[in-house]
Amino acid sequence: MSKATGARVVTNFNDLGKEDLGYAKIVEEKKIGDEEMIFVRDCKNPKAVTMLVRGGTEHVVDEIDRAIEDAIGAVSSAIEVGKIVPGGGAPEAEVAKSLRNFADKFSGREQLAINAFADAMEVIPRSLAENAGLDPIDILVSLRSEHDKKKVNAGINIFEGKIVDMTSLGVVEPLKVKTQAIKSATEAAEMILRIDDVISASKLSKGDLPPMPPGGMPGMM
Repeated sequence: MSKATGARVVTNFNDLGKEDLGYAKIVEEKKIGDEEMIFVRDCKNPKAVTMLVRGGTEHVVDEIDRAIEDAIGAVSSAIEVGKIVPGGGAPEAEVAKSLRNFADKFSGREQLAINAFADAMEVIPRSLAENAGLDPIDILVSLRSEHDKKKVNAGINIFEGKIVDMTSLGVVEPLKVKTQAIKSATEAAEMILRIDDVISASKLSKGDLPPMPPGGMPGMM
């Protein structure tokens, strides 16, 4: 309320002065559903606002609340870093293309690992296509074709089932969120690989060890 009206918070009513008061054009009580709520409107330069979320069920309200929180977080990240990337699977498709080109410089297991990373990147556009009821194979082929033509902003328009320039549609994502997601996924994969090595090493049983000499371990000199 202090941020919205420009008022100053005081701890003692007797210390309240005119200079502590903020400004609001309208202060009214309204009944929303079964609850009475106070609305403070038309402040001069509000630094904070309240969003009233309503829905038919508690589940619907929770979903709306989660969506709003994600949207605010995304906007905050975009403003903080000051950089955005196109959405619709465009960054993942471009990274996958670059990885496959990079994999050609290697052979053996290294090449397989890089190509596997590229396949993992394409899970995002594949999931977008599947969730939209589109054929993921046709969409990925079209997406790769557009990126081979150096159309780095090409992504999936799920409403039309076409590959289009995402920036022209205003479909963008914060760079910070995208890079953090890729970094976290990579670190998780590396952790699983390390744990797998530990488990493999722990499978060695006593039967795998060389036989003990008669009389037990030899004494130390």
